[in-house]
Amino acid sequence: MKQQKIIIYQIFTRLFGNKNTTCKVNGTLAENGCGKMNDLDDAVLKNIRSLGATHVWFTGVIRHASQTDYSVYGIPRQHADVVKGKAGSPYAIVDYYDIDPDLATDVDNRMAEFEALLERSHRKELKVIIDFVPNHVAREYKSVGKPEGVKDLGENDDTMMHFSTKNNFYYCWGQPLDLTGVLGTSSYDGDYVENPARATGNDQFSNRPTRNDWYETVKLNYGIDYCDAAGRSEHFTPIPDTWNKMTDILLFWAHKGVDGFRCDMAEMVPAAFWAWATDKVKYRYPEMVFVGEVYDPNQYNNYINAGFDYLYDKVGMYDCLRDVIKGYRSASDITRQWQVTDPLREHMLYFLENHDEQRIASDFFAGHAELAVPAVIVSAFLHRNPFMIYAGQEFGERGMDEEGFSGKDGRTTIFDYWSVPTIIRGYYDRRRMKKAERTLMNVYQKVLVMANKEKAIREGESFDLMYVNPQLSQRQFAFLRKADDEMILVVANFATHDVDTTVTIPQHAFLHLQIPEKELTATDLMTDEILKVVLRADQPLAITVAPLTARVYKFKF
Repeated sequence: MKQQKIIIYQIFTRLFGNKNTTCKVNGTLAENGCGKMNDLDDAVLKNIRSLGATHVWFTGVIRHASQTDYSVYGIPRQHADVVKGKAGSPYAIVDYYDIDPDLATDVDNRMAEFEALLERSHRKELKVIIDFVPNHVAREYKSVGKPEGVKDLGENDDTMMHFSTKNNFYYCWGQPLDLTGVLGTSSYDGDYVENPARATGNDQFSNRPTRNDWYETVKLNYGIDYCDAAGRSEHFTPIPDTWNKMTDILLFWAHKGVDGFRCDMAEMVPAAFWAWATDKVKYRYPEMVFVGEVYDPNQYNNYINAGFDYLYDKVGMYDCLRDVIKGYRSASDITRQWQVTDPLREHMLYFLENHDEQRIASDFFAGHAELAVPAVIVSAFLHRNPFMIYAGQEFGERGMDEEGFSGKDGRTTIFDYWSVPTIIRGYYDRRRMKKAERTLMNVYQKVLVMANKEKAIREGESFDLMYVNPQLSQRQFAFLRKADDEMILVVANFATHDVDTTVTIPQHAFLHLQIPEKELTATDLMTDEILKVVLRADQPLAITVAPLTARVYKFKF
């Protein structure tokens, strides 16, 4: 079995298939509509696969807090004071064992519709990742879908204790939840009651969260006492009750057939739990993939050792590439970023967009999607590690709407009922695609397909050429990939103009990669142009690179 380069395509499921273009600010489900799992039909999944994706991450499929009333279906109604936006945050889970009813054509059969989506995705050779949100749940968590015999989170808690390993939540002794800081009022006169208050998801252990806190969520207790008089203390023996409950949830979805979990704010949950849980899941499902949202580089080793396959490379490679695109850093800084995580290079997930980050084409990032094409090529080709894109990125989605709870911030909302016109055109009405959207999509498709088609990129060794090519340091980045008798030279140009330059391949590369010194013909995989060269160690090759793209020369020895 050949090695695969993982390409993850993230879909915010609620928005993806929504063809209702009303887009009323703070609109309800009835007004603005909602995408359904059934909108992700065979034709759509085929197009996602043909884009080069190997995995699809369906974001927001587990039932979360919402202001939409589904009580007629036996689903508890959520109080608006503790829900962000009309549609609610997908990271405020109200039932880990249920599918979000917004996404179902037939609400009563929502789990069957999800299982059918899983099956369709697998038929199209797409592996499926879903969210696992381990750090916090919605304030009104109550499972109606849990298997027989399963106890709800908090069901047996002793609310008189601030902390206990038998409790699933943390409690503020004798203090009711006070939402004045959330609602901006002098006193809270709403009818949502939580007494005693529970700690808020972003480690806010008082009974008065603010609007800037994750006030709609409550923190889960994994055996760490954050308010111990002696400081933060760990209590992992005996195994905390939450460990068992959350591992059972992972096994529930693994049994359904999902192929991986994107684990939200994984570093806010102790590595000891992850080691315990991933071991149990992978024992039964050895191919299961765990992707961790971890932002502290000092913790990377701990979480890889605890069973994570891949970690977000946000504070390193993402931040670097963003600055290179915007002209704030030189391209040579890319070298430093991959070197920082080099021992873990196979485990770092590269990306330029996701639901948390601003859209590349937004006014807050680059303003034009084309400016990021060189960064896409570098991200997809530099190493063997995974690369992720966010639905709409391949069409240049700008994310400049002011949808309601989500303001005009360059991000696509995760809190509101909305639709994304670029996705509607790109997947449901391609005749209406704009020329620029089609052009950009074709570039993404070429790059992402190439990442797995070319053995040198898919599984070859990487060799950074920047240390012997200082002339490239500002707006160009060059490296080699080699496997067996094939080598690829990549020269990415972040500049907005043509660049006539030279690239030197050092003697060390010839020896390390076993490159023969000879006359060869190379093909640029981006343009099909032919280049005749004499490969010699330490001898510069003359190369012209068009703006905002890369030369990707393939040599066959």
